[in-house]
Amino acid sequence: MVTLHAALRHVKRDVDGLLDPHVIHALCETHGHAWRPGPLDPAATLGLMLRQVAEGNVAGNQVVRMAGGTFSESAWCQARQRLPLEVLQGIGLNLAAGVRESAGVAGARRWLGRRVRLMDATNFSMPDTPELRGYFGDVPGQKPGCGFPMAHCLMVFGKEGGELAYWDASPYKTGDLHHTPLAHEQAIQPGDVLLGDDAFSAYVHLAMLRTCGADGVFPTHHARLVDFTPHRVGGPDAPKGSPGSRWIESLGKDDQLVEYFKPARRPDWMTPEQFDAIPPSMIVREVRRTVHRKGFRPMRVTVATTLLDAEAYAADEVVALRLQRWEVETDLRHLKTTMKMEVLRSQTVAGVKKELAAFAIVYNLTRLVMADAARRQGVSVRRLSFADALAWLRHAEPGDHPPRLKVVPLRPDRVEPRAVKRRPKPFDLLNRTRNELRKRIRDKQQRLA
Repeated sequence: MVTLHAALRHVKRDVDGLLDPHVIHALCETHGHAWRPGPLDPAATLGLMLRQVAEGNVAGNQVVRMAGGTFSESAWCQARQRLPLEVLQGIGLNLAAGVRESAGVAGARRWLGRRVRLMDATNFSMPDTPELRGYFGDVPGQKPGCGFPMAHCLMVFGKEGGELAYWDASPYKTGDLHHTPLAHEQAIQPGDVLLGDDAFSAYVHLAMLRTCGADGVFPTHHARLVDFTPHRVGGPDAPKGSPGSRWIESLGKDDQLVEYFKPARRPDWMTPEQFDAIPPSMIVREVRRTVHRKGFRPMRVTVATTLLDAEAYAADEVVALRLQRWEVETDLRHLKTTMKMEVLRSQTVAGVKKELAAFAIVYNLTRLVMADAARRQGVSVRRLSFADALAWLRHAEPGDHPPRLKVVPLRPDRVEPRAVKRRPKPFDLLNRTRNELRKRIRDKQQRLA
């Protein structure tokens, strides 16, 4: 059986220190996991999990065939359940660090000397089992038994290398900011610049970023009124209809420093201690620019950022960085569409989290292949085809030379509609349980008999 570990030895030698069976077994021993020698020891089980994901998240019976049929599908499922989740998560995070190193993020690829991170939330579906439905919950508006549980997943990517540095699956109704303290702890370092959508420009999140020594560039929150009039009225005690921020200083046209104030109500996801540690107010910079793109109408962009130095961080540079947030959508599409993560197969909560970690490992392995190819081909990692790298990773044999990957055409300001061209089959939606609909069909058949 060809393993990803063997194929990757010629791409980057550091991978031996992460996927080597001895290292995996040592990690399992560290977490108190005991096993018996056999075809499904921890290293073999992890290798098969990665191959399962790389092949398009195939069914368990196909995994058994890939392994030569030396065990049953039931034994395979039990081996997955025994593998510690912490081992998969640790390998995935270590691979992310390897991608950053291989992509040269520590050097010239940084933005004005700063490392940039991309944060966004997405969701994925899973089988309809009582355990998953009880933990993750149903989509609002669906009748019980007529839909599938959905998970909310917060993710942090590296902008330069595209590595997945943080992931966490939680119930569907979880807010985007709920797991940001843990994401900051694991994926954000002092000096980083974080990009995200307007949900992350809330006061509490901006304050948390400043506390950990990082900065953020976000669209202004949809509920916040922005006014660039000098010496305007504003603040928590201002008349209704006035901005909630207090004007401090003008840095140029549509570029100003304002004072944001701590909300009176503590968010449900924060502990009282975390909320009390947030300062009562903070200085934030607001920038507005009109972006002109050939073939499109002008677009007005308003940004809230903690980058207060107008000389070190010009307004146009900040707005241009904010427009690059869309790259996180491409990263999510690689995971959900190219790698087929949109629907997971596991039927338990622990299984879903392990499967998600396996996706993160394969994703970062693919990014490792891309970083190595980008260095040899002299192009940016973002210009290389993720699908091409994944295809090589899937079919590479031990001893194969490192690949020369397809370079994606440079298409600045590309815009595509969020619409599906291929029509689905004209079946009715499942709006009643299957047992009820089966009974109706049988009753109808009996009446016609």
